[in-house]
Amino acid sequence: MRKKKSLPEPYAEPTKDSRFTGTYEVLVPAEGRVRPYRISQRFETLESAEAWIHSPEGKEAIAEVTTGGGK
Repeated sequence: MRKKKSLPEPYAEPTKDSRFTGTYEVLVPAEGRVRPYRISQRFETLESAEAWIHSPEGKEAIAEVTTGGGK
């Protein structure tokens, strides 16, 4: 019996853009896409980025991206 593959949860990681060194960004994996969507908001700490993911505002923004509103 095979396991059904599911998308990973949204996650936070350090920003790769050198202009924003020391900040964090939220990435949202999407089906049919190699790279995850990047939420256009910067966070000063990893904890604040992870807290935003679970906030009502964050859930709304993630839902918008995953339903096709972020294309």
